[in-house]
Amino acid sequence: MPTLNEEDGIGECIERITTALEELKIHGEILISDSSTDRTPEIAREMGAIVVEPDGKGYGYAYRYAFERARGEYIVMGDADTTYDFESIPRLLEPVRDGTADICMGSRLNGEIRDGSMPTLHQYIGNPLLTKFLNVFYGAGVSDAHSGFRVFTREAYETLDLNTDGMEFASEMIMEAGAKDLHIEEVPIIYHEREGEETLDSFQDGWRHVRFMLVNAPGNLFSIPGIMLGVVGLAIMAIAYSGLSIGGVSLGPHSMIAGSLLVLVGFQVLCMGVFATVTSDPIRRPTDPITNWMTSSLRLDRGVTAGLAMFGLGAVYAGIMISQWIASGFTQIPLLMADIAAFTAIVIGLQTVFNSFLMSTVASQ
Repeated sequence: MPTLNEEDGIGECIERITTALEELKIHGEILISDSSTDRTPEIAREMGAIVVEPDGKGYGYAYRYAFERARGEYIVMGDADTTYDFESIPRLLEPVRDGTADICMGSRLNGEIRDGSMPTLHQYIGNPLLTKFLNVFYGAGVSDAHSGFRVFTREAYETLDLNTDGMEFASEMIMEAGAKDLHIEEVPIIYHEREGEETLDSFQDGWRHVRFMLVNAPGNLFSIPGIMLGVVGLAIMAIAYSGLSIGGVSLGPHSMIAGSLLVLVGFQVLCMGVFATVTSDPIRRPTDPITNWMTSSLRLDRGVTAGLAMFGLGAVYAGIMISQWIASGFTQIPLLMADIAAFTAIVIGLQTVFNSFLMSTVASQ
């Protein structure tokens, strides 16, 4: 248990854990990762717990510091504010002990949330939305991704590459588990009202979770939106350029410009997904074929060649338009649609050339 001034609840939590261990008839240790300025560590030691003091700050760091010092085959984690009933440990331990799950979580949203134990905003908006994010982006398949009451094997812990120090640690564990195909089961639990002062900053901590989930899934953040923007933009440009009528309505130059802008933005956003994949080690790597091809096959010489070819086609087309305009004595304005298509190709070509150099630079560092 990580503790920060939990003297009001630490005693009750230790009593519940002791009851659970007696029911299981197994030997266990109660490890407190403490950063308190009140009597929390004294109370814990008096009740037989082992107290360690992390040499760094943060919720996640406190957990990681304690996990490295835990000696058991199975690890139970939870908050020391009495919100989790640790007498339920046997129910969460069972699927892990039987080998049917690598991690078992206590689900508050599938269980019972007592009055006053969770803010309405968290219960009906925050936690469900964050859980939805995790399930969509990382395939976690859980109902309550941010429940802090969890049981897992030491082997599962060593499989996870956990690095965060803050509140996003709760998300990181599930993201890593989903990305590495660890099996997660859930058990409904009762969530109780806490003892002591609340230390959670709802909006700041919620944003940290969302930001962490997004930056570790560059495919969802960059690649897929970029591809969608590009496809929509190309479709609009093709319809506008061909003069095809849809429902009696023809797309004109303004639609052509809008399509061009979507293509340019989409291509750059897609390139951001490639850069994010190459320069970092995201938990969930992009799975779309375009990003995978660009990250694995596209080299500086190929990128520059493709960019120059695209630039050349656009430049030749634009040159023809300009020469016709000059030949007419500057009286016949070239077709606007053709100009937009040509200059779109020129810009995409330049983007490809310079992005190839940038990717080569960052990839070599």
